[in-house]
Amino acid sequence: MDAPADEQPLPARRMNLTPRQARRVRIVLASVLMAAMAAVLVIRLASRTSVLVVGVYGAALILCGIVIELSRNGRTRLGSWLLGLGLAAALAADWLLPP
Repeated sequence: MDAPADEQPLPARRMNLTPRQARRVRIVLASVLMAAMAAVLVIRLASRTSVLVVGVYGAALILCGIVIELSRNGRTRLGSWLLGLGLAAALAADWLLPP
């Protein structure tokens, strides 16, 4: 015997976020990454004081702030790409540039 139509299991499908949820996820992610970049900046300054370290991680902190503002204004895709590429570039610059 079949179950009523409202009790049928949902088909497996991709669950998309609403625009509001996507904005909140990006804001939280950028905030967490901002705190992580600040912690890494403090650790890196303890081991090696350099204007380059401050510049790279300062730029990463500014980038996180920009992404938060972009997400608040509904530009979540742009913010996601900017956050991913920008933080990868900042970490690569810290690792590749000489002390």
